[in-house]
Amino acid sequence: MTTTSDAGPPSTGRRTPTIADIAQLAGVSPPTVSKVVHGRPEVAADTRAHVERVIRELGYRPPRKATRSAPLIELVFHELAGIYAVEIMKGVERVAVEHHLAVAVSHSQGRQAPGRGWLEEVLARCPVGVIPVFSNCPADQYLQLSIRGIPLVVLDPNGVPDDDVPSVGATNWLGGLTATRHLLRLGHRRIAVITGPQWAMCSRARFDGYRAALDMADVPFDPALVREGAFEIADGVAHTAELLRLPDPPTAIFAFNDGMAIGVYNAASAAGARVPQDLSVVGFDDYPLDQWLVPPLTTVRQPLGDMGAAAARMILDLAGGGEPPAKRLELATDLVVRASTAPPPAR
Repeated sequence: MTTTSDAGPPSTGRRTPTIADIAQLAGVSPPTVSKVVHGRPEVAADTRAHVERVIRELGYRPPRKATRSAPLIELVFHELAGIYAVEIMKGVERVAVEHHLAVAVSHSQGRQAPGRGWLEEVLARCPVGVIPVFSNCPADQYLQLSIRGIPLVVLDPNGVPDDDVPSVGATNWLGGLTATRHLLRLGHRRIAVITGPQWAMCSRARFDGYRAALDMADVPFDPALVREGAFEIADGVAHTAELLRLPDPPTAIFAFNDGMAIGVYNAASAAGARVPQDLSVVGFDDYPLDQWLVPPLTTVRQPLGDMGAAAARMILDLAGGGEPPAKRLELATDLVVRASTAPPPAR
């Protein structure tokens, strides 16, 4: 197999590159290129990577007749659990139903990126488009989808997507700032946070907003008030128990999702601390059940359903040969003040 520098580009002028052009430049046979283009598994990994690199360089796209789509949108979650996933599915389905499409749902079993087995199944189904949620889509997977003419939009991405990959998210930095500012205005100065995992971009943005609010109020940042969770209720329970045992415990806790905020409630009750008289609590997401907690939860509303709908509309724009209005769409978050926050207790 020759390298791209050895072979030199074929003389294609301005015409659309073909499978034969790719084969000549990559130093492989046209059938090998065809197998890569169609996602067939019987190609060695290094050969596949080399051919994919040449395809990317040439900007190859298959003829439209080769990419007939099934009437469905593929939705893949990092983990299929909880209200977060349900609300996003509702938003995607709302748009899909309007356009007589089905929604196929899968998950990557906690991995940050779906495996090649998932990709092969998607390529076989050839959906209208793919929406990875809270997960990454590696460059080779994105290239395979692109080759087959299957558009991709990342929803709530874990990192900054490549320039040509559209994404939908929320104003997480502003949400973190607003939640912390609310607690500061109530008089709190010992504000703890239970974050999401460090690899989650939304968690990093919320934490940066928290730090910015402290800085603006000239309140010193205390690393002892920071705990890293994984967006699970159990994290809220365990970390709150630790925080309340500190020599100078927090008077407020900002949990980076509502599930962990429920865990905060549980641990506070177990420790004999009342919400909000002894401990104020703020969450993030605004799940439907928040208003029925005792007391109802103050939280940052993240428009999960609207985010799902926006991603589905972007998929349809791309599938129709157009471009979405914006490649980086961030929907606004809002603070919803309920009864779980109050001024700190007198000391």
